[in-house]
Amino acid sequence: MCGILAVHRVAEDIEAFKPKALYLSKQLRHRGPDWSGKAIRNKTILCHERLAIVGVDSGAQPITSEDGKLVLSVNGEIYNHLQLRESLKGSYNFRTHSDCEVILYLYQEHGAACANLLDGMFSFALYDQNKDKVVAARDPIGITTLYQGFNSESPETVHFASELKALHPICDKIIAFPPGHYYDSETKQTVRYFNPSWWNEDRIPANPVDYKLLRSSLETAVRKRLMAEVPYGVLLSGGLDSSLIASIAVRETEKIVSSKSTDSEEARTIMAWPKVHSFAIGLPGSPDLLAARKVAEFLGTIHHEHTFTIDEGLDALRDVIFHLETYDVTTIRASTPMYLLSRKIKAQGVKMVLSGEGSDEIFGGYLYFGNAPSPADFHSECVRRVKGLHLADCLRANKSTMAWGLEARVPFLDKDFLEVSLNIDPKEKMYINGRKEKHIIRKAFDTSDEPNVKPYLPEDILWRQKEQFSDGVGYSWIDALKDTAELTISDDEFVVPKKEWGSDIPDTKEAYWYRKMFDEIFPAQCADTVMRWIPKAEWGCPADPSGRFQASHIAHLD
Repeated sequence: MCGILAVHRVAEDIEAFKPKALYLSKQLRHRGPDWSGKAIRNKTILCHERLAIVGVDSGAQPITSEDGKLVLSVNGEIYNHLQLRESLKGSYNFRTHSDCEVILYLYQEHGAACANLLDGMFSFALYDQNKDKVVAARDPIGITTLYQGFNSESPETVHFASELKALHPICDKIIAFPPGHYYDSETKQTVRYFNPSWWNEDRIPANPVDYKLLRSSLETAVRKRLMAEVPYGVLLSGGLDSSLIASIAVRETEKIVSSKSTDSEEARTIMAWPKVHSFAIGLPGSPDLLAARKVAEFLGTIHHEHTFTIDEGLDALRDVIFHLETYDVTTIRASTPMYLLSRKIKAQGVKMVLSGEGSDEIFGGYLYFGNAPSPADFHSECVRRVKGLHLADCLRANKSTMAWGLEARVPFLDKDFLEVSLNIDPKEKMYINGRKEKHIIRKAFDTSDEPNVKPYLPEDILWRQKEQFSDGVGYSWIDALKDTAELTISDDEFVVPKKEWGSDIPDTKEAYWYRKMFDEIFPAQCADTVMRWIPKAEWGCPADPSGRFQASHIAHLD
């Protein structure tokens, strides 16, 4: 991961604009503390703040083609870069070991639609000097963040950046760039390149569940994401999703170590760091810490358990909102512990972690899905949630970790895994006949009827009920947020929302408090990029997004 900034057709003299561009790029340096770079062509400037994960010794950006006519700035990882190099029709002199350089030559052969060939998480801006145009693209689900900005006084100028803070000083309109799309300044069109079979929410799949395929697809997704030349670890909450990812990562790492392969930088890194490190955070005695400890002992990871206090969490809130660039209640609740943990992880020498985001959207794991009136409604809500991840959990995972120069990879959102998991008959996913949420992914990794297969997880972890991260770190965390908001926002203030909020009016004092802090940090144009995450009211769900307020969780506790 990195931070990118691109400004195409700058209205003023480009050399005069350069110091401003470098200042704006510096606002992203937390995302890329390892190196900074820039490239200027005509009236276009591309800047890059680098976090070196692959091609550490030679992957500085922006990357240019051999003739210097193409310039590329990328945030992300391309997992199939070696296969893509072999697929190129032309002969090219690769100048770096970066996984991203192949994009230059894919563009030469396929144009802007080359984004569809990439398997990974990415946002990029590419300048074509011969055509004086810029092409920008974002990965299919929006795991990486990307924004597009506009200025009404210079309508021909186009701006792109990884975060709002690099755009709002020079843009009076900003949008979240849509995942799975590319933009071509020559046509001024934003085109969707990602067209998977499951995209239409009204198309209800009928494939029977294939447990072995589901398991192997997720294992392959994790294996791809071990591509790194730096130490890596796993985020381990003790819940199902992170525990499965940790279990697979341990198995895949053991395979590489036992093979004693040193054919690649990635393999040499694993040989030098042969045990997977796991990281957990919570309030002292929290459900997640206890469960994570049990998983770590079962898997044999080198486990790092961190605690935080209520005061430390409250003190970090303004910084969290600054980095997350949102006022959404769910995102802020969950991001604060993740933000605090990421700093600890980076301090321990790790630059990349695997995380479990995406599973709840794919399999209907949020407890409110238990209220779905039909399989069709269940599936449509799954697809809708996956399509909105870039404004919710992906944004949280990306920005909470990148605030400290830590990269989070999310195997559940692998393109191939999504093709398998979102084409399963939703009847298989519903909470019926006594089934728990996410029954089929649990069943896929249940080896109780396979005596020759080593268990992936302890049975009580594999079948543990869903705890949303902000709940699992300790219920008193959410209670403290609500109590503090109650003391901070008076009744008189709460009943008089600001006119500029329009119809997006906070419905609790906690939400009001976050929105007020957001407005103190960011100008008004930034609010248009925020989505508030709430359960589906039409299904009779409580307005509070916390999982513990869902009826099924209450019944479980009873």
